[in-house]
Amino acid sequence: MDSERQRIQDDLRGVVRGEVLCDDISCQLYATDASIYQMLPLGVVRPRTAADVIATVQYGAEHDLSIHPRGSASGVSGESLGSGLVLDFSRFMRRVTIDRNGATVNVQCGAVLAEVNAALAPYGRTYGPDPATRSITTMGSVLSTNASGSHYLRSGSARDTIESMRVVTVDGKLLTFSKHHPDEQTPQGRLARGIVEIESQFRTLIAARKSAPNSRGGYRFDGVIDSEGRVDLAKFMVGTQGTLGIIVDAVLRTEAIPTHRGVALLFYRRLDSAVRCARRALEHGLVACDLMDRRLLQIARETDPRFADLLPREAEAMLLVEIQGESLGDLYDRLAIIRQECAKGPDAAFAAVDTVRDSERDLYWTLSRRVVPRLYRFKGSDAPQPFTEDIAVPADRLPAALLDIQDTLKRNHATATVFAHAGHGHLHVRPFLNLAKQVDRDKLNDLSNQIAEVVWKHGGEVSVEHAAGFSRSHLLPRQYGQLWQAMGQIKRLFDSCHRLNPGKLFGAVLQKPNENLRPFDKTIEVSRGNRTLIEAEQSLANESDPARKPLAQLEVFQNWPPGASVDQVTRQCNGCGRCRTNSAVERQCPMFRATHSEEASPRAKANLLRGVLSGQLKVENLADDRAKEVADLCFNCHQCRVECPAGVDIPKIVGELKAQYVTTNGLPLSDLLLGRIDTIAAIASRFPWLANPLIRGRFSRWLAERLFGLSAARDLPLIASETFMRYAAKRRWTKLNPHGGLKVAYFVDHYANYHDPEIGRGLAEILQHNGIGLYVPPGQVASGMARISAGDIKGARRVARHNLRVLAEAVRQGYTIIATEPAAVLCLKHEYPNLMDDQDAHLVAENSFEACQFLWNLHQENRLSLDLDSMEADLAYHQPCHLRVLDPDGAGPKLMSLIPRFDVEQIEAGCTGMAGTWGLQRKNYRNSLRVGWPLISAMRSAGGKTAVTECSACKMQIEHGAGRKTLHPIKLFAYAYGRMPKLAKELR
Repeated sequence: MDSERQRIQDDLRGVVRGEVLCDDISCQLYATDASIYQMLPLGVVRPRTAADVIATVQYGAEHDLSIHPRGSASGVSGESLGSGLVLDFSRFMRRVTIDRNGATVNVQCGAVLAEVNAALAPYGRTYGPDPATRSITTMGSVLSTNASGSHYLRSGSARDTIESMRVVTVDGKLLTFSKHHPDEQTPQGRLARGIVEIESQFRTLIAARKSAPNSRGGYRFDGVIDSEGRVDLAKFMVGTQGTLGIIVDAVLRTEAIPTHRGVALLFYRRLDSAVRCARRALEHGLVACDLMDRRLLQIARETDPRFADLLPREAEAMLLVEIQGESLGDLYDRLAIIRQECAKGPDAAFAAVDTVRDSERDLYWTLSRRVVPRLYRFKGSDAPQPFTEDIAVPADRLPAALLDIQDTLKRNHATATVFAHAGHGHLHVRPFLNLAKQVDRDKLNDLSNQIAEVVWKHGGEVSVEHAAGFSRSHLLPRQYGQLWQAMGQIKRLFDSCHRLNPGKLFGAVLQKPNENLRPFDKTIEVSRGNRTLIEAEQSLANESDPARKPLAQLEVFQNWPPGASVDQVTRQCNGCGRCRTNSAVERQCPMFRATHSEEASPRAKANLLRGVLSGQLKVENLADDRAKEVADLCFNCHQCRVECPAGVDIPKIVGELKAQYVTTNGLPLSDLLLGRIDTIAAIASRFPWLANPLIRGRFSRWLAERLFGLSAARDLPLIASETFMRYAAKRRWTKLNPHGGLKVAYFVDHYANYHDPEIGRGLAEILQHNGIGLYVPPGQVASGMARISAGDIKGARRVARHNLRVLAEAVRQGYTIIATEPAAVLCLKHEYPNLMDDQDAHLVAENSFEACQFLWNLHQENRLSLDLDSMEADLAYHQPCHLRVLDPDGAGPKLMSLIPRFDVEQIEAGCTGMAGTWGLQRKNYRNSLRVGWPLISAMRSAGGKTAVTECSACKMQIEHGAGRKTLHPIKLFAYAYGRMPKLAKELR
């Protein structure tokens, strides 16, 4: 940390109750957002109260530092980036207060829109504007950008919902804005007088602009001054993008949740036909009308199998339309009329589906909500870039404007994806460009200007719903013409020093859209062993500089194959922020949900490694304690890898970050111990009569906490009197079976071997009942997941090499590998190929299955015996995170459903927070319970039901937190075969 940042950090920590971060790594995490831009701030303040915001703004005034408010940083124009102090409201300022009947809601600016709606739902109310990113976007961002979304036809935009707000001004005063008379002798009255004077001076120009249907950007005067001469300062502030004041909280009007909603999907053979048909459909009272082109439909089919049959492959475009009503009968009739009308004429839809069912309607809406972020899954060097993301034309001009935009793209030899809120003429166009090439960076600027010219020709505007940011601010002087002077006067009225989010929306100097880009063209040299994987590249701007020095070298420790190099995987993260969601239907990211800190988000890990690879951070920074703190906020659950819209392998990135630290600093004692817990258990299994009293003894647990960092609050599992491997050897299962037929090799892993051998015995009974040969390879060792999670890559590689040698030979002998521990299967299928680039790793990965999944596959092939005894039992099932990665459809509950009179309730409440050995450590104990609390609470509410899960770590957490006896599905299935009668005691 340089001296200036150190001074700022020391100064602010003395006056701010929240968090102040000015170190190199923290600043790098805040240097990017969901846009293509990068700008390193001087520091980051995460305020807890309005007083912290005031103190920060006043400090900025004293030291001439710019202030940049930030929510979830999901914007695509760089609006939350800046070189001064970033105010991150999303960490602490998240309070939501609802009035008695839910008609209004008071929200702090860091509250997430989806969480606001969840709080309003019991009142039968909702917040109307619904941007596509509502599951992550904060209310401060909604208000600052005047967000609207797909339901603009029904709910308007954010400025239509505002009652009042509290704002910190540039001079550090906390003011309440509502309606104020210019005669008031208050700071609000002074601002009201200034607005009235400016409005009077530019009245003719403002009136002309008011009449345009898409004039929704800039500093807006329409609807601000009422008939009594009062100025609605709160309404005026909405959409000002943090350039006039810092919004702290606001009171907003809500609306009733519609009684019934109906959705129709209409498919067309031409994009322009869909646009023209949208105009006809509006006559039927639509509340939403979204348009998607064929590329977006293709992504939907490829990323979600539910859309494979629903979306016709010949469709070049699709309209999603929604209507609302008080009766289902009325909706059915209106949907039928819409389908009939849109099937007529030269622009007719060739196919259509509709629904009024909630589950189907929500599925259809995921097309609009989720597919756009998945644009980043496009493979290849060219990617859809969001710099022309926010343009609008009068709805009746949309067909002609869209044709002209397509012609402009053709002239520039570019293609693009098209998404539109066709009902009100709002377009999202993302041209495909490779920003590592100078020619495409130049094209970015040219296309921005040319497409804007098309929009203006058709009476539209740029920057109407999202922020202008770095992408579109440069276009605004030409867009507003003489009215630009009024914008300048407003800026001077509120912020004469240009300290609040400068260079955005208004400024004397506005950057071009191809400036301050992320360093797409700069990569340090990366090697593995003695082999160079990536040669160092220099910024094209410095190619002619003979004094330039080669960038530092990074040695990576995992297998990064061509086409998925460490550089490519890291840059694949676009920063969209989807990993910050708290949605109940998703699990990423458990640690972020518990802490709400940016460094806990998966994208932070990609930002950190990308900062090193691009030369923004020193390689030596990866050995710092701050880098370890960031990396340790991932416990390798892999949910982000599955649910990331761009499919970025964040766990592998984290593994590399941890390995870099461990290589330099070594392993902490607790990680060293837990990574070798199988060795300790092997010794203890020789003396279980001695080991078990020590495991449960109060003094020995206290000593283990003090010496080794193990939490004394945890009840560690006891050592079995006989390990499964010894039991298997006695039964001669450790001998290869020379006979043919179906046969499996059982990879036992740690828990089933040392702590609960009944799992392995239950599996053996099931296999024997079905005539399947069982082989338990001798010499196998625990999977090594604890070592991988701790960053001990070298130690994990030794474990992987040993197990692969044993298991690959079994596969060659005709065996299928199965395991009862999800983490062990994940190691075989995913982690080992990351560690070992050889044929054995891929052979084992292709032939490894989780036990329940293997048995369910047998059932689907009619090869599984169903002579199962009926069982009256109520069970609460939790799907482990690692199993959710391997088997998203959930074979365990399906397998148990084959048992007659068996009732299984699936509990969907997220991660247990145990995360293998992570939750055993004292330093992680509280966070472990915090992460797992929703699941623990749900299990407690499940009545007297026995819990069921495949994961041994999840079992420990459920039993510890919820007090529920927890069983493995394999045991239950074996019991249903009549082969494990002792289990009857556990089911009582």
